[in-house]
Amino acid sequence: MLPLFVAETDFALAPAITEALTAAVQRGDTGYTPPRTRLPEAFASFAERRFGWTVDPARVRTTCDVMMGVAELLRAVTDPGDRVIVTPPVYPPFFAVNEESRTEAVRVPLLREGDGWRLDLGGIEDAFARGAKAMLLCNPHNPTGTVHDRATLAELARIAHRHGGWIISDEIHAPLTLPGARFTPFLDAAPEAAEVGFALTSASKAFNLAGLKCAFAVTAAEAPARIVAALPDEVEWRTSLFGVIAAVAAFDESDGWLDALVARLDLNRFLLRDLLAEHVPGARYAPGQAGYLGWVDLSALGWGDNPAVRILREARVALHLGPLFGDEGRGHVRINYGTGPEILTEAVTRIGALAR
Repeated sequence: MLPLFVAETDFALAPAITEALTAAVQRGDTGYTPPRTRLPEAFASFAERRFGWTVDPARVRTTCDVMMGVAELLRAVTDPGDRVIVTPPVYPPFFAVNEESRTEAVRVPLLREGDGWRLDLGGIEDAFARGAKAMLLCNPHNPTGTVHDRATLAELARIAHRHGGWIISDEIHAPLTLPGARFTPFLDAAPEAAEVGFALTSASKAFNLAGLKCAFAVTAAEAPARIVAALPDEVEWRTSLFGVIAAVAAFDESDGWLDALVARLDLNRFLLRDLLAEHVPGARYAPGQAGYLGWVDLSALGWGDNPAVRILREARVALHLGPLFGDEGRGHVRINYGTGPEILTEAVTRIGALAR
């Protein structure tokens, strides 16, 4: 069985990360995470180099993972029963985190635009006007790979500001923005964004460190910074020491490795397009602008609302289940192309055999 469903890559770690973790084990540095680390400064330098974004290290606070940070921030800025905007098709935990925080997800689906997707700003404004208190932004978007442009994010910030709402931006895929697109940090999109926004990110997706459990929240204005500072101490204590060590090595010393990964993913997104056209001609797929996740519409093949089930059973290829991303995911699958071209070719060839 070829597992192309979970969001992690098949590539070897960046050498600097391997060296840093090995050295930590060799010196017995396996205890608690200290209250002060170099992670805020390392990320600030990385953000300046890669995104042209000036981050104040004093406004970077770590936690265990991005979705834990989202849950804690939702608890901080909403009350039970409040409505929170999500934009399906979207990462399934965006729905589950509302159950965890006892809030109600209000769905404002992405709009299809040619071969791409965009936020429905009119629908989002209407949802805020009807009382929504916050929005979960996926920037870049999972699963479509959409990189929201600066003008869109600036208008989103103004909408939230007008209605007294909050934007919680998951930016975990940002380092994997692919050639032809430019990532805009939400907090940097407009003056209003700093006032209404929180960014949550990690080195985990780009550098394949999810199991090491280290993420962080970033703010850019006093009010959001006070909210993050007031989160329970346990939110920060849950940060893994190995996660911090690996993230610092990633942000400080691994730009070359990241550039090579982005180049490979750029090739793979178009390889996936070509393989689908050859072997699964009924599939509809537009290469995304970031990440290593392909959002593929298989509705025309008549394989039902959840085609990944048949693909797993008959082709022995595991893809993510489209309906978990919302009703808009019916007939779709999410495929991870963060692997070698030979594995991707074998997977699509197997799927194509079902279409004959």
